[in-house]
Amino acid sequence: MRLLGLDIGSKTVGVAVSDELGITAQKLETIPIDEQRYNFGMRPLKKIVRKYNPEGFVLGLPKNMDGSSGRSVQRSKLYGERLKKKFQLPVYFCDERLTTVESRRVLVEEAGMHNRKKRKEVIDQMAAVLILQNYLDMHRKD
Repeated sequence: MRLLGLDIGSKTVGVAVSDELGITAQKLETIPIDEQRYNFGMRPLKKIVRKYNPEGFVLGLPKNMDGSSGRSVQRSKLYGERLKKKFQLPVYFCDERLTTVESRRVLVEEAGMHNRKKRKEVIDQMAAVLILQNYLDMHRKD
């Protein structure tokens, strides 16, 4: 079961894809968005959906550390509604607390990416990978 993982931000959407068996997640790209201009990146996502033919989307749900919901959670839920309407595919949510922090750690410590500008280019993709991989691991049928 192939899924797309999305890390929804205020300016970008990080995108990851699972393999066909739904075991591993790989980074794909970062899509710029502009909520003020109602540009939610649906055109690039449509190309990705056509290419990979996923069975659904997994979106990060950025809850506060105390488990409460804020503006970012609302943004993710609204984005999920847009996806359902546009692609008629199921949307799943996965708690993404600390995925950006973990992405930064992986990129610096494990990949040796110390250049902030280069890290910024891929951090949303890494967060999408972590969101999707966490979801796949939690739903794996061994």
